[in-house]
Order: sequence, then C-alpha cells, then structure tokens
Amino acid sequence: MRDKDLYAQILGIKSPWQVTGVELSVPEGEVTVQVEQEEGSRSCCPTCGKESPGYDSRPRRWRHLDTCQYKTILVADIRRVKCEEHGVVTASVPWAEPGSGFTAMFEALVIDWLKEASTLAVSRLMKLSWNAIDGIMQRAVVRGLSRREETCATQIGVDETAFRKRHDYVTIVSDQDEGTVLHVGSDRKKEGLKDWYGSLTEEQREAIESISMDMWPAFINATLESIPEAEEKIAFDKFHVAKYLGEAVDKVRRQEHKALMSEGYEDLKGSKYDWLYNPENMTHKQKIRFKMLRESTLKTARAWAIKELAMSLWHYVSKTWARKGWEQWLSWAVRSRLNPIKEVAKTIKEHLWGILNAIVLKVSNGPAEGINSRIKTIKVRSRGFRNKTRFANAIYFHLGGLNLYPEAVVR
Repeated sequence: MRDKDLYAQILGIKSPWQVTGVELSVPEGEVTVQVEQEEGSRSCCPTCGKESPGYDSRPRRWRHLDTCQYKTILVADIRRVKCEEHGVVTASVPWAEPGSGFTAMFEALVIDWLKEASTLAVSRLMKLSWNAIDGIMQRAVVRGLSRREETCATQIGVDETAFRKRHDYVTIVSDQDEGTVLHVGSDRKKEGLKDWYGSLTEEQREAIESISMDMWPAFINATLESIPEAEEKIAFDKFHVAKYLGEAVDKVRRQEHKALMSEGYEDLKGSKYDWLYNPENMTHKQKIRFKMLRESTLKTARAWAIKELAMSLWHYVSKTWARKGWEQWLSWAVRSRLNPIKEVAKTIKEHLWGILNAIVLKVSNGPAEGINSRIKTIKVRSRGFRNKTRFANAIYFHLGGLNLYPEAVVR
C-alpha cells in the first residue's frame, strides 16, 4: 500500500477529498500530509448546508495523532463559499470541527486524557500550550451542552460550592438520580437560580417531584417563586439538620468546659470529638469513656441527647405523625435552657415544613454533597481556576454527563 493510500485510510479521507502527498522531515520530527479537494467538486455552506459558489481558498493546518514518534500535520487549501443567506463562510472539512486547529481524532485523544489528568499535565504530555488544551476542553463543553436533550430530571439537588475563599460561591444544580450537574450558577443569589428555573419549560418544572437543599433563603425563595407546589417539594435534608445540631452541642460543650475549668474540674477535657463521633464507630475504650460522659448530669450530655432524639425522627412515613414527633422534640429543645440548642430549635421550627417533606419524600442532599466532594477534587487537581467560567467548564466537563466528542468520532 502506498503512503498516500495508507494515510487516506487512516484519516478516513473519502471523495471529494484525496491525499495528494506525504512528506517526512526527520530533523523536525514531523510528517506532513497534503490533502486536496477534487476538481469540479462542489462545496456547501456549513451553516445551512446549501450548495454555494466558491469565493476563494485559504491554506489551513491541523495537528493529527502522531505517526509513531513523529508529529503529524494535515495541510489543505480550504475553500470559502459565498452563501446567499450567511455571506462568505469557510466550508467544513470531514476530519475536523469548524474553527479548530486539531483533527477530530486528536481532540478525542486529548478529551480522554483530560478525564484522567489536569490541563497542565495533558499540555506537557501532548507538548502543547496550556491554552490549546483548555481550548479543546471549552469546545468539548460547548458541544456537549448543545447536544444535551431537554432536562427531564424529577429529583433535583441545589447546593453551593466554594470557588475560592472569602465566601465566593457558585450554585450547583444536579440531577439526583443520574448524579450529573445540570447547571452551574455564577453566585448563590436568588436571581441566578430563578433564571435557570426560567430556562425550563412549564412541563419540565411541573415534572420536578423534589428539590433537596439547605436552608439558604435565596434558594428557598427562588424555588417557591418558580416551581409549582414548591412548598410540598422543597426538602431540607438530614445532613444539614445534623450539622446545625452538632454545632450547637459543641457550643454547649465549650461553654460548659470553660465554666468547669474555672472551678478546677476537667470532666470535659479532651472530649470534643467524643460528642461528634458516631458511637458505632468508636473503639471499645472510647465507648466506655463516652458512656460515662453521656450518662452524667453534664449540660453537654443533655444537649447530645436532644440531638440524638432529633436524628431518630427521620423514620416516619406519615407527615402527620412526623409533625407530632418533631413538635414534641421542639417542646423539649425550647425548654432545655441551653441557648445554642434553643437557637437551632427556632431555625428548625421555621423550616419544619421542608424537613417534613424530606422525611415523607425520602430524599436528601447526599448525592449533591457527593458531587460537591468531586468538585473539590477537580479544584485540587487543577490547583484552582483563574475565573468562574473555567471553573464551570471543568465541572460540566467532568460531571455534566455530556457527549463531549467531535461529531466525526464515536466513543
């Protein structure tokens, strides 16, 4: 097989295109493949697909997969056509996406590597600039989002994740069933989430059965104003309630420990994590020590018992019985004379409707927290991001469940 025929087969070059020359430069470590369009062949507008008269041609180069250890470059004069509707535009080629300096197969290889390593690592591996690799990622995300079918998610999770320190956050909307990110907002304000809800059709909004979130007012208000019957769908999950109660128990412990130490007692010394651990995960020695603490008359022991009772109230099936159980708990918490517990009880009372929804709907923000953890891994691997646009692109790339590959490549 001649070298021209070999490269035509490797590149998938078919009529009206043909390989007209292959040149090897050993000193430069490069193979140049010349491709030409057959004379008399017609060209079409890449936008509307209508056959259009030629206008002129421009030389173009594309980086292809290496041939053995040699860099492979495709070279061709590409016609520009004059479309009646779209004016003078560059005709498309079968081996590359419009506007790209790389063949579709090369971009697919880079996409595969980006799934496994950071942009910087891939740029070193492929001997390309960071911007070139990032450009391939950005095109892949744009391509994937344009192919995404209409969202039909029924179980939604809304959470925020830190872009950088000093309370700079982005909003993450995820499909709880598929474990994919549907939307990355530039902040965690009400307007941003409302805009995303507004991008959905009426049928899509009505199809949503639950929206799991924390008690951030902006998320709550945006959902109440945008989703039909949202007051029955918003769910404040167990994770965040446990977090608030755990913090309250720790505040009680710190206050009591300070008071005891001033009197010369060290009952609570070194016990911080005893009150935070799940007793089932403790060693035998830890369990014996903690049993003595929790059965004592310490205020911290009472606060811990109140927290544990709250954590046992998530097994109900009926909203009526669940409400009764929580109302009894609220009565005890308010009468506890423990200010941190009373403050959390006030918060829970105000958001009890959403807690009851979470219990009855049997949903939590666990999947969203899992996505948040994976986003943190992406940040660490990339050593941070220059701006929120690149941060959002990375999230969509890794967690969006998108079809990222060029049209000419099947994965």
